[in-house]
Amino acid sequence: MTGTETEIELGTVTEVTHPLVQHKLGLLRDVTTTTQMFRQLVNELTLLLTYEATKGLADEAVEIETPLERMTARRISGKKVAVCPILRAGIGMLDAVLSLVPGARVGFIGLYRNEETLQPVEYYVKLPGDIADRDVILLDPMLATGNSTAAAVETVKRAGATSVRLIALIAAPEGIERIHRDHPDVSIVVAAVDRALNEQGFIVPGLGDAGDRLYGTK
Repeated sequence: MTGTETEIELGTVTEVTHPLVQHKLGLLRDVTTTTQMFRQLVNELTLLLTYEATKGLADEAVEIETPLERMTARRISGKKVAVCPILRAGIGMLDAVLSLVPGARVGFIGLYRNEETLQPVEYYVKLPGDIADRDVILLDPMLATGNSTAAAVETVKRAGATSVRLIALIAAPEGIERIHRDHPDVSIVVAAVDRALNEQGFIVPGLGDAGDRLYGTK
């Protein structure tokens, strides 16, 4: 997988430039893409980004028996994973991560953006009780102003999390700057860093409202 970073460490930003990722992202951006296809593309892109985002997880040697002989294999060691989608659009990314990390615990963080102030309003939080002992992966398709994401990071840190990664499909430079100003230890993996935010706080060129396109709402 090609990215701007060869290894994922806390505090890095990785823009994944693999042709498959960029091909699917182009389809995702297209205004003519249907809701059904949009959901499928979000799932597929999240699978590819999760592969990249989990590079930094520690592994260890274990002895196993194959049908032919005994050998030393590698398995993920240390902390387990907690996957926390930011509602509502982050739900569209959840199944992809769980298909690769089926043993992960799941937490939910409900936030919406006040369209006048662009500030996040928290309305629901449910996190695994042992989140302090887990590597946390936050899911949010769009890192725009960074206000909601920064609030979500603060939420999991208050609960005890010390290792936090964010998987987003598209980010704006303003959002990345906000996260690294408030939470410089958080790593970010994205399919693209877009040009900027417009006056309404939407990423441009972007792909529109990810939640509306995932669920067919306006």
